[in-house]
Amino acid sequence: MSKPVVLIVMDGVGETPVELGNMVMRANTPTLDELKATCPWICIKAHGDAVGLPSDDDMGNSEVGHNALGCGQIYSQGAKLVNESIESGDIYQSETWKDLISNVNGADKTLHFIGLLSDGNVHSNIKHLLAMLEEAKKEGVKKARVHILLDGRDVPATSALEYVGMLEETLAKLNDASFDGQIASGGGRMTITMDRYQANWPMVKEGWDVHVHGEGRQFASATEAIETLRNETSAIDQDLPAFVIAKDGKPVGAMVDGDSVILYNFRGDRALEISMAFDGDASFNKFDRGVIPNVKYAGMLEYDGDLKIPHHYLVNPPKIKDTLTELLVNHGIKEYAVSETQKYGHVTYFWNGNRSGKVSEELEDYCEIPSDVRSFDECPWMKATEIADKVIEAIESKKYGFIRCNFPNGDMVGHTGNLDATEIAVESVDLQIARIKKVVDAEGAILVVTADHGNSDQMLEKNKKGNIEVRTAHSLNPVPFIIYDKDERHELKEGKFGLANVAPTVAGLMGIKPFDSWQESMLK
Repeated sequence: MSKPVVLIVMDGVGETPVELGNMVMRANTPTLDELKATCPWICIKAHGDAVGLPSDDDMGNSEVGHNALGCGQIYSQGAKLVNESIESGDIYQSETWKDLISNVNGADKTLHFIGLLSDGNVHSNIKHLLAMLEEAKKEGVKKARVHILLDGRDVPATSALEYVGMLEETLAKLNDASFDGQIASGGGRMTITMDRYQANWPMVKEGWDVHVHGEGRQFASATEAIETLRNETSAIDQDLPAFVIAKDGKPVGAMVDGDSVILYNFRGDRALEISMAFDGDASFNKFDRGVIPNVKYAGMLEYDGDLKIPHHYLVNPPKIKDTLTELLVNHGIKEYAVSETQKYGHVTYFWNGNRSGKVSEELEDYCEIPSDVRSFDECPWMKATEIADKVIEAIESKKYGFIRCNFPNGDMVGHTGNLDATEIAVESVDLQIARIKKVVDAEGAILVVTADHGNSDQMLEKNKKGNIEVRTAHSLNPVPFIIYDKDERHELKEGKFGLANVAPTVAGLMGIKPFDSWQESMLK
């Protein structure tokens, strides 16, 4: 290896010629414009089958995107894993499912489901919930309660009532003298329960209180709750406050000793903290859980294989091996990874194939920059400057053969739906790439710029009525892949490539033979 490689992931920055809601196009990005005008670059696929998801209707996300970027392979992921398990019936043959069902059947207790209520296929899919409710009734469960988290992020911003309708229709068909299924509590995904990277434990506590204890503002139905809270707050689904469904002043779904609980989200980052609360022993100190009911808890997947969170789960995760980090360690190459809290796990845990620990303590250095606990459109530059500072420091140290970073701005600000702030977010990243590029030149390194999926490139869309509305979900657009080297032009092949082709291309730039299991390099 003659030169170090610096890889920048512009999170949520896709590539499309469509102008509607395209904050990447609208932003002033002189650095990216120059790189595209002077360097070899192509668009690569970052969604659907390119990242192991069921179909090309499925948006990519940061987790599967960084898995593919870091391992050079395509594994069945998330929804596809669960789809296969439900279709084959394997999920119902698992010891965990059998234990949860027998636990409530033996004592006439309640089976609870918690999860994101949508078909966004990023964190969950409502079809999985409906299938498990039907199977639970077949197996003799008499009482089920569903604690719904409203999406408006991976699906249209105010679509919650559509999914509530789907759930209530299924429950109505199932309910009879032998089965009682109801919605018990809920709230927006960015308000309760679904925090990540331990950035906002009070958000998890609020979810715990409404789901577990039934403590919160009471409504007669989920529809009443959503309509009332929308009128009062003008918030989109993801930001709606918590609510509890009650009858005669009592919550219909507070958890008690002997109940079973399933978190049906399949994506790990926003499932870890609530799982820690359910699985935590007396030493758990992140928040006061009050009187803790003795329930049996399981996640859809094992969200962290090294930390064993949760203790019990329904579907086995993909076993990812032969990652780029393993290849570099085998060749004794030291590497550095940095991002702020919101995407730190992506350049470490997900990049390394869902591994919490390092492959090599000696050859890997990580840096986490704490994210602000605030709405990101209030500060769209986020921690881009600090991330760039650390990348520059790492390059100048001359200690590392491979340096990677993630700028979360395009994704995290894009999710707020604030177009003007997202424009600033993209510009902030461009400014920091310019700083890094100067040091890459000075130190004789190679710069690779790409993204994990789109978001800020498509922030408006036409709804079913033909009206333009804000889009907060990821896009289905490809992402750029650019190679900059002031000393040499590294030409790229023509063809259809995806995120899994990045690792072998990086290996090629380093002059290292990739693993046989990898996709092909994009280098000519």
